[in-house]
Amino acid sequence: MRTILAASTALFLAACSGATATPSALAGEGEGAGAPATAIAATGDAAHPTVIELYQSQGCSSCPPAINVVNKYADRADVIPLTFSVTYWDNLGWKDTFASPAFTARQWDYAHTAGRGQVATPQVIVNGRDAVLGSREGELNQAIARNANSAGPEIDVVGNQVTVGAGNGGATVWAVNYDPRTVEVAIQAGENGGRTIPHRNIVRQLTSIGQWQGRAQSFTLPAAPAGLKTAVLVQQGKGGAIIAARKI
Repeated sequence: MRTILAASTALFLAACSGATATPSALAGEGEGAGAPATAIAATGDAAHPTVIELYQSQGCSSCPPAINVVNKYADRADVIPLTFSVTYWDNLGWKDTFASPAFTARQWDYAHTAGRGQVATPQVIVNGRDAVLGSREGELNQAIARNANSAGPEIDVVGNQVTVGAGNGGATVWAVNYDPRTVEVAIQAGENGGRTIPHRNIVRQLTSIGQWQGRAQSFTLPAAPAGLKTAVLVQQGKGGAIIAARKI
């Protein structure tokens, strides 16, 4: 795992220039880290899917094993796996082709809410609650089971209108546009130079579409760009728990 601290530029540079584990070395850190991306059978509740957010960078040599693990979940009905590409390793010789400062900021929101003074790749956040090392498939499966949503508000969609049913508290409603295809990314420089890495469910847009106040409310979904799918997330504040989600 590659880590970046929030203390200073000097620490940032130290983190970037430190020793780096290779993907082959990381294979021991995660079950199936170097194995083919064989699909995992659904075991949860498709009506209340669990959101798993992978924070990774194409410029990080620790990330390919985690990408391979998370790709296995892409076709499960009971899970919404989303790949968020961050910007803070773009200075390692390769600029991630899908990275956005907004995605980096989202990962920092999780860190701040949890009281962590650092962010890392590859990191998976499960339903906004648990943070696990993305290449550790067994730990990820346990986190998915541990954080399943069953009591959150229902989400209904008619056309471009999404209705979040009654429930407790308040939350931000997010529309996430992602590419469901397997996109083979040829890395031409940096730590992964010469490798081709298959990405799935790459997040391209993240849009707040309103604030849910605990009563049944409707929101308008922005049109998804061609080729992208949409997921709706109901999340309790910046870096908070995801209490409901739905694939559109």
